[in-house]
Amino acid sequence: MREAYQVAAVRAAERALMELVPDGALMGRAAAGLASVCASLLGEYPGHVYGTRIVVLAGSGDNGGDALYAGALLARRGASVTAITPGSGGHAGGTSALRAAGGRAHPAPPDDAIGRADLIIDGLLGIGGRGGLREPFAGLAQRAEQARQAGATVVAVDLPSGIDADTGAVDGPAVRADVTVTFGAIKPGLLIDPGAGHAGTVELVDIGLGPYLKDRPAAASPQRHDISELLPRPGPESDKYRRGVLGLLAGSDRFTGAALLSTGGAVHGGAGMVRVVTAQAAAPLVRQVWPETVLTVHPDDPDWDLIGSVGRVQAWVAGPGMGTGPDAVARLTAILGTDLPVLVDADGLTILSQVKELLPRASPTLITPHAGELSRLLGTDAPSVEARRLEHAQRAADQLGVTVLLKGSTTVIASPAESEPVLVNPTGTPWLATAGSGDVLSGLAGALLAQGLEPAQAGLAAAYLHGLAGRLAAAPDPDSGEAPIGASDLVRALPAAFRSL
Repeated sequence: MREAYQVAAVRAAERALMELVPDGALMGRAAAGLASVCASLLGEYPGHVYGTRIVVLAGSGDNGGDALYAGALLARRGASVTAITPGSGGHAGGTSALRAAGGRAHPAPPDDAIGRADLIIDGLLGIGGRGGLREPFAGLAQRAEQARQAGATVVAVDLPSGIDADTGAVDGPAVRADVTVTFGAIKPGLLIDPGAGHAGTVELVDIGLGPYLKDRPAAASPQRHDISELLPRPGPESDKYRRGVLGLLAGSDRFTGAALLSTGGAVHGGAGMVRVVTAQAAAPLVRQVWPETVLTVHPDDPDWDLIGSVGRVQAWVAGPGMGTGPDAVARLTAILGTDLPVLVDADGLTILSQVKELLPRASPTLITPHAGELSRLLGTDAPSVEARRLEHAQRAADQLGVTVLLKGSTTVIASPAESEPVLVNPTGTPWLATAGSGDVLSGLAGALLAQGLEPAQAGLAAAYLHGLAGRLAAAPDPDSGEAPIGASDLVRALPAAFRSL
């Protein structure tokens, strides 16, 4: 896992370490790591730094000092380094070091230095910054972006200026980097959009903080081996019942496709059996496409005994295309009344937003909303959720007593009462923003629940595999570019996603 720590934890670790090392040692380590990454971006061999044009945007704090000392190291390797130190004039020690190495420092950009730069180092604000950039920093960020669009490489120091390090919120103008070099520990805002979208590739430089990070991480993002270790695998004694039986309430006369897609995700998710409960119109389609499933057609009767009619299952998924009328409410109520793990998605979430007393429940529960659905559950608006994804996912988990998988450009998974770090999925592609994609995800995650994974584990593994399947479907040959995909393509790509692990 790539673990991310909040600013308070990082600051405490820095204070503890600084008591044990000489003054300036941490800044020296950070500057050396930053300079090394910048040199690698300028060319494949050391001599390529010579003659390059580098602009350092330096505030007066420690991030500005890191940037200026790194600029001094690059200047000693032959780069032409110009520092812009607006406001109070920049970090005094770093400015002196840069000038001693042959670099220049100015309070305002000379001529078109930013526009002609090969590489721009953003050290305007540090991890303690809050809110969007104000002038003159906002203007410098805009000029850096113009240079980036023209071909310059922008490197952020610790995090892009204007990003909230703890949440990833962007509340105004902010620097957009190609690479962020962060020190000691990753910060949550580098993993979670919209901040992650401004950070580019994140490079972690070890400055020795590890032993002094005492708090648990605020967020964690899995690597391939983490997911591989989570996935259940059948053994010699396995049978279809021991591998997990999933009950899936999905589809209606209008939304037959939701039943097909969620069933596809479940069948390819590894469950030993999938019992599908659906409407009359959807049943023959499911039977034709997924003959391995066991089908139950529900009547339009709120008094129908769903649980007694379907047979034994180890977990339920309820929601994709199931409708929101009184009969659907009765069926969801019956499922939530069991002591089994339940995943609620789509129409099921609409019902939860209308019938508040259905949550919390004692048994494991996973909900998989997008921003609009979560906003209805919380009584807020979708843009607010998108702007502060971590905050709203954790709030919903605590308020509703469930595990929340918030879908979107960055999928985050929050457990109730902050018992675990927020989990952040690193896979995916913008082509996943297509109708039915979420239905596939809910079936896949439900299959993992039925196989015994806890809600957060099931959600994380499903999101990771779903993202991999999206990439594989959009670009079967990575060298040939991506193409638009539909949700059915995701279902077909899931076996390849599993095999890749």
